[in-house]
Amino acid sequence: MFAAMAFEVLTMGRVGVDLYPEQIGVPLAEVRTFRKMLGGSATNVAVAAARLGRRSGVITKVGDDPFGPYVRQALGEFGVDASRVGTHPTLRTPVVFCEIFPPDNFPILFYRQPTAPDMTLDVGELDLDEIAAADLFWTTGTGLSEEPSRTATLAALDARGRRAHTVHDLDYRPVFWSSGEEAGRWGREAVARATVVVGGRTEAVPLVGDLSPSETARALLDLGPELAVVKLGPEGVLGATRDDQVVVPPIPVEVVNGLGAGDAFGGALCHALLSGWPLERTLRFANAAGALVASRLGCADDMGTADEIEALLSSRT
Repeated sequence: MFAAMAFEVLTMGRVGVDLYPEQIGVPLAEVRTFRKMLGGSATNVAVAAARLGRRSGVITKVGDDPFGPYVRQALGEFGVDASRVGTHPTLRTPVVFCEIFPPDNFPILFYRQPTAPDMTLDVGELDLDEIAAADLFWTTGTGLSEEPSRTATLAALDARGRRAHTVHDLDYRPVFWSSGEEAGRWGREAVARATVVVGGRTEAVPLVGDLSPSETARALLDLGPELAVVKLGPEGVLGATRDDQVVVPPIPVEVVNGLGAGDAFGGALCHALLSGWPLERTLRFANAAGALVASRLGCADDMGTADEIEALLSSRT
């Protein structure tokens, strides 16, 4: 679909099938029905960017099972190029369950054992020239947690040569790592190769220690990026360059499921960076995109359009 020109947004990393409960506020054992949706952080970011009109693709892998075709079909319906989605011959496409206890408790149950197909991405499977040519390239911390995905992720970042916009999402989930020390070691390697780093303040702790938001941003910048975006949850978001720092407040919404908010933020951040917006406008738009999805059940399936995001921003000013 987009092969004739470079991607505007190309992401690399996790994919899965989300099975989210339709009964809110009850434990998983008591849930009766689930809604099936596309999931996985890097995949969700590509969908969010496509919803905002960007030519998007995702580099990932599914299993040779019935969920593989579902992932490709869903991506196509969302306008995301699925031609870089490989198939592992024996591993299963991951499935993810969650419990929903608004406003801030959403336990996740991952089925990614013994490993997930996306963790078997190998350097030899990557088109490094295509990665280098993308207007924006996005990697995630989960992709660093196992080999061969770790080496592939770092090779992809190396192929960029620190070209703008090379974004690394800290995406720190302790369940995927043997230790916080390992996560910090490889996270620092990735951040040093990126021009933009994004993540929650607590996600940055393995890399830079437990610091204030402002100190966290400064410590991340010291690793090499030109822009650090530190998400602060109910306190909003902080963005910093070496010359500027902006904090924008949260947007109050009635939270249904907060699990997709970070990826919606990511897709909107991609759109804003490519649009060349000032830092404050960028953060406000991305913040609103995250808030919008937090008010909905799904992740990829419920990403907002530009009109919806701008309407939410207008209603809160």
